[in-house]
Amino acid sequence: MPGNMLSKGEVFVIETDAACREQLSSALQQSAYDVICFADGASLLSEAKARMPACVVLEMPPDRSALDVLKRLREENCMAPVLVTSSNGSIAMAVDAIKSGAADFIEKPFRTHDVIGRIDAAIDESAQPDSSRQRWLAGCEPLTAREGDVLAHLAVGLTNKEVARRMHLSARTVEGYRASILKKAGARNVTDLLRRIFGQGSPSQI
Repeated sequence: MPGNMLSKGEVFVIETDAACREQLSSALQQSAYDVICFADGASLLSEAKARMPACVVLEMPPDRSALDVLKRLREENCMAPVLVTSSNGSIAMAVDAIKSGAADFIEKPFRTHDVIGRIDAAIDESAQPDSSRQRWLAGCEPLTAREGDVLAHLAVGLTNKEVARRMHLSARTVEGYRASILKKAGARNVTDLLRRIFGQGSPSQI
């Protein structure tokens, strides 16, 4: 990190690809973050008990053990935003990551400056008070704050890519949130979802 910059906080990273790890660490340091790299989830979890990172970047291995790390972080009240990266990304994996508490899901290969932007956005969002008081369906599992934000964008007709751009997320992450929202509502698609939500009150509430 340049000597005249104040640190924006620590970012915990698990990344097995050495070249990718070096590139990401260098970019984070240039963006005024302190970087701590870990060999495995156990060492990261141990360190997270002693200090609160500003953000966590977890690589998703084939055994999907990153989801266990993510759940443990949440169980132990580490509220830092977590970004999950994967070279074998799928909508199902993105949904699982988001349900486990991930703020973003990023497919490899990625452009390092894009990841830095996503980290900045995730940290900024985590600092905001929970403003999501989205109208929702009676009897359905409540939406998370991020799901409420995604739904608000979908409700005005934006595509997944447009939502991703506005929310500084990957398109795959938005697909994951969208799938999670539809599942919670038991809706077939976004049109069906919006009809259910906005059909239960007066038109003026739309």
